[in-house]
Amino acid sequence: MERKSRRLSYILRHHPESIGIKLDEHAYGDVQKILEALNITIEDLDMIVREDEKQRYSYNGDHTRIRANQGHSIPVNVDLKEVQPPDILYHGTATRFVPSILEEGILSQTRIYVHLSQDIETATKVGSRHGKPYVFTIDTKQMYEDGYKFYLSENNIYLTKIIPTKYLKAST
Repeated sequence: MERKSRRLSYILRHHPESIGIKLDEHAYGDVQKILEALNITIEDLDMIVREDEKQRYSYNGDHTRIRANQGHSIPVNVDLKEVQPPDILYHGTATRFVPSILEEGILSQTRIYVHLSQDIETATKVGSRHGKPYVFTIDTKQMYEDGYKFYLSENNIYLTKIIPTKYLKAST
């Protein structure tokens, strides 16, 4: 099921065309076509959605369509709520990216938004997926006061477009 979950993430966040589907304007894809492409049952898909520790996925009201809640590299509208963030959030990355981040800030790269964690532990986990982890503390209070916009995804991930270097502080 782990492989199927990763494939689902790939399809819904990056390449729906890889299985011949189009996402609608709110990033939902057809459940039936996804079941066929992944060769799984609706019970399997329900289990993937329910047991995903990051709560990456959500169904529409009648469970005929499914979407990834954030992390897209394709232009979609997942109905993000603009919010005032907590005063401090964290960003986990790998140590090999620290020099370029200190020079350029945190950029969304291939994704639409930069993802921010509410605690150091989660940010460390995120960073460790890419190598030896490094965590930045982000002065989101000052960013917000300076006019930067923040959004909260359906699964409670804070998102923003860019984090300039002046708002970064080393956590680890």
